[in-house]
Amino acid sequence: MAQTGVRVDPYVNFNFLVELDGIAQASFTECSGIESVTEVVENREGGHNTTVRKAPGKTTYSDITLKWGLTDSTELWEWRQSIIEGRVRRKNGSIVVYDLANRTEVVRWNFVNAWPTKWEGPAFNATGHEIAVETLVLVHEGIVRAV
Repeated sequence: MAQTGVRVDPYVNFNFLVELDGIAQASFTECSGIESVTEVVENREGGHNTTVRKAPGKTTYSDITLKWGLTDSTELWEWRQSIIEGRVRRKNGSIVVYDLANRTEVVRWNFVNAWPTKWEGPAFNATGHEIAVETLVLVHEGIVRAV
């Protein structure tokens, strides 16, 4: 817990790493979808006609979207292609945030049983100067904060 009068700066959003079982991929430029949502189950109880009781229901996890600059690496493409061919290979992974000096891990979210549900290739423009970006969307069965 922070002490009174001690400044605590929030972490920056660009110092992150994505780890996937057995895949060493170049740096990702974007990672989004770190989210869980628990549905609300409403029940009316006899004798309590003016209120509704609310209980937690099923928890779902958002898809994780990864973006990176196009390179000659084919590991993520091959993982997606295996899904298309009916060979589901689930992987566990982590999203890791580092301090500003990029030396110390400060936050980690671990996700389980992920597999790629969508791949999107880069958009090309003959007059553009941007980096060609690929996108991979992962579904998974749970995420927890470890640090």
